[in-house]
Amino acid sequence: MRLCELCVLPCAIVPALTSLGVVAMFYFEGLTGVLTLALWLFCLVDVITTNDGDARHLPKIWWLLIVLFLPLVGSILWLVAGRPVGVVTRPREYERSVPGFPEYDRPGRFAATDAEADAEFLRRCRERAEEQRRKARETDS
Repeated sequence: MRLCELCVLPCAIVPALTSLGVVAMFYFEGLTGVLTLALWLFCLVDVITTNDGDARHLPKIWWLLIVLFLPLVGSILWLVAGRPVGVVTRPREYERSVPGFPEYDRPGRFAATDAEADAEFLRRCRERAEEQRRKARETDS
């Protein structure tokens, strides 16, 4: 008895099974497995790269465990209930909430938290600039 190359079943059985849709089920089951794996990997990477405070309803570590140990159900739950809605951008500590200039868009750029300290810093910058100008004039003449 010869085996069918596609599904490793005897060739006499393949036409009967094809009419019943069983062979098509094997193909779709393989496709379903690949799609589930792709969904699981996407959600796993998404959970890992999400900021700690941005996950909804549960802490990030719980979402990671749910997606890791319940691949299909956990992935669907993450997409429906846990994934942050839209792009969540909160200013971190000492960062400006809305940049006034494009050069301040860099992450990690610190903003003054105290107006007096900022004024003192600017006063010292002006004094230093005036001193440098004075020294430059003295060396030129």
